[in-house]
Amino acid sequence: MPQWAWCLQPTLAAAAAAAARRATPAAICKRNRFSSSHSSLDPTASVCASTSARDLQQEEDGEQSLVVVGGGAAGVYASIRAKALAPHLNVVVIEKGRFLSKVKISGGGRCNVTNGHHLEPMGLARNYPRGNKELRGSFFATHGPQDTMRWFIDHGVELKTEDDGRVFPVSDNSASVVDCLLNEARRLGAGKSVSSASVTEHGKFVLKVEKRTADLVDFINTNYVLVATGSSQQGYAIATQLGHSIIAPVPSLFTFKIADKQLADLSGVTFPRTKAKLKLDGIQKSVAELTQTGPMLVTHWGLSGPVVLRLSAWGARELHRCNYQGTLMVDFIPDIHIEDVKHILFQHKDQHAKHKVNNTFPMEFGLVKRFWKFLLQKESLDGDMHWASMPNNHLNAIALRLKQWTFEVVGKGQFKDEFVTAGGVPVSEISLGTMESKKQPNLFFAGEVLNVDGVTGGFNFQNAWTGGYIAGTSIGTLASTSSNLKHQSCLQLEGS
Repeated sequence: MPQWAWCLQPTLAAAAAAAARRATPAAICKRNRFSSSHSSLDPTASVCASTSARDLQQEEDGEQSLVVVGGGAAGVYASIRAKALAPHLNVVVIEKGRFLSKVKISGGGRCNVTNGHHLEPMGLARNYPRGNKELRGSFFATHGPQDTMRWFIDHGVELKTEDDGRVFPVSDNSASVVDCLLNEARRLGAGKSVSSASVTEHGKFVLKVEKRTADLVDFINTNYVLVATGSSQQGYAIATQLGHSIIAPVPSLFTFKIADKQLADLSGVTFPRTKAKLKLDGIQKSVAELTQTGPMLVTHWGLSGPVVLRLSAWGARELHRCNYQGTLMVDFIPDIHIEDVKHILFQHKDQHAKHKVNNTFPMEFGLVKRFWKFLLQKESLDGDMHWASMPNNHLNAIALRLKQWTFEVVGKGQFKDEFVTAGGVPVSEISLGTMESKKQPNLFFAGEVLNVDGVTGGFNFQNAWTGGYIAGTSIGTLASTSSNLKHQSCLQLEGS
């Protein structure tokens, strides 16, 4: 694969580049001609410097440049795609932290690459609380989960699809995905952040780049900019400076803190299938998405699991407005009607009259013993009593609690496998077919910096892969076309 542009510090650039050329002339690229470095210059001065012989030489050579701001899934994937289509494009990925840090920790360190159960674009789009309407078109048809899986398999990462649809590397180690991406994108600009952005009268971008570990400022001139900064304020600031609006970001995908402290006694207990409905003050109408079905997990601070995480995503803005206070109604046996629950309980009483209530309960409910004892405690029932002594009104109360257990939500917790934000650049301000800004030519966005977020299960990464692929394709095509036109122009001049 083609080598990548390599950013060097200004004080060492010339000597290092010369030494590199002498040592391995075919393997190391020249220093970026589109980078102008200063320790204390204002942006105006850098713009003046950008029109120097360095830029004139770049245009004469027909070289173009792309700066990707953000070294996450969307940014790295886009840079690989752009470089593949335009091998002569100078590409630099700038990341202020660690490259692919979310990829590394997602899925408990296994990396939930995508989802293998939602392959049809319309159905896939329904898993995005923000973006579900906009993404129903050609977005996922261009590069969907099957394309993503094929790309990684073709690049040496074997994948597996688990029962719930989540796709992981066979190694169960996110390093397989991280190493694959970094091996493709070999040269990246680490430890730097873009603090401001502007556009010259000639349509070029000027990015102010600051290094974390030194009092150093670079001003980089570039033809194309891709903002793929996730939920970082850095990306929102760049978008605003270049004419975009921002929908205020709020957390999504989080667990619920529950007021009942005794619930902590059940920490670690899971329920394979529950139905949960979230009620919030000030929301009069019934919102279908605020009722979800799926597995639930009890934690030492409250409730988690896919059903809770989906509720947190669909209700992200409403929960934020309500200061994360509300009521959660849980049906622990949603596939059994309440009258059938009562019938099963009364039948169990007749069949196990001589057994203690603590020791036996209807297996049809699929409950664990710890939860059954907790339920009896909540009903103030003595677990040592025999089923024959169980009052019928208590059986009805148990049935009602199993079907409509009410929990008071008093706050949000963290979901360590995914950190997702609702909000960002409105999708209406970009063209989804290219990921290009409608406000500024040659400016692109991809990933979570947009007001698009999915529920848990690999959907947020799929948004990153798809957006990155489309943006990379657009930039690579533009750069390649521009290079060919300039080459043809040169040929015409030489022949005249």
